[in-house]
Amino acid sequence: MEVNKESNRRNHSGKGLGGNKRQRKQCPCWLPSKPSIRRLARRGGVKRISGLVYAEIRGVLRVYLQHVLHDTIVYTDHAKRKTVTASDVIHAVRHQGCTLYGLDCK
Repeated sequence: MEVNKESNRRNHSGKGLGGNKRQRKQCPCWLPSKPSIRRLARRGGVKRISGLVYAEIRGVLRVYLQHVLHDTIVYTDHAKRKTVTASDVIHAVRHQGCTLYGLDCK
C-alpha cells in the first residue's frame, strides 16, 4: 500500500505538544527598543550613545506622545467624530510646534 506524502502532511494529527516555547523578554511598555532608538540616532548622525540615554529618550517620547494624543482627541471631539483622521494628527503635531512635510491636511 502506497501512502501519498502530501495528503499525509495535511492530515497529520500527531500527539506532539510542540516542545519548549521560546521565552521572549517582555517589554513593560510599547515604547521603542534599544536597537530601534540606536537606528534613529544613527540616522540623525550620532556615533556613540551612553547607556543612560535610552531611558531618557523613552521618557521624553512618552510625554511628547501623550501631548500629541491629547491634542488629537481634542481635534476629533471638536469635529464631533469618533474616528481619528490623519488631519487630526497633523494638526496636533503642528500645535506641538513641529511641521510634517509631505502630508496633506484636508
